[in-house]
Amino acid sequence: MIALLNDCLLFQLASGESVPCSADMISVEIIGGRERLLDPDVLRHAAASVFHYFKCELLRESVTVGEFSLALEKVLHQLGFTLPDEPAAPAPRPVIESDLRVIACQSAFSLELFFFPALRLELRSQLRLAPKVLRFRGLRGCVKQIIGARRWSGRCEHLQEQIVGFLRECLNADRNQTQCSLVVE
Repeated sequence: MIALLNDCLLFQLASGESVPCSADMISVEIIGGRERLLDPDVLRHAAASVFHYFKCELLRESVTVGEFSLALEKVLHQLGFTLPDEPAAPAPRPVIESDLRVIACQSAFSLELFFFPALRLELRSQLRLAPKVLRFRGLRGCVKQIIGARRWSGRCEHLQEQIVGFLRECLNADRNQTQCSLVVE
């Protein structure tokens, strides 16, 4: 493992990867196009203070982009700056369905190696639509397809539990934006 520089935090992106950044590197990225509304020095110092808070006071080595941006907005608000709101989120859809067999087909030659990352991407893309219920169907067929089994076995049961557990963990990790239920059938 490569050691992280003292002046860097690992920023966890929505894609699941982590990128080391310093406060100077991320301030413009977090604010996006709204930085022209603020004095660049104020923005730089506010980002440095939020960075210091996570790095030195909370002793964290990694932070999500969402956590950092919320903390930065809170600091800027306390300093008397109001930023225009971002476009509103899409209206929540009641139920969104995904077929696990299709995801398994897309990663057919790699078996489980690319199935779980593809599943995470599918879950995140569906969560952006703000559903009330997120339904994944075709679990048995997906498991048998990945394993290459004709009949249900203990190995199938184990992989089924892994997939359901993985979906639960991913939903709990990404649930901070929306509240939705997960159905796996």
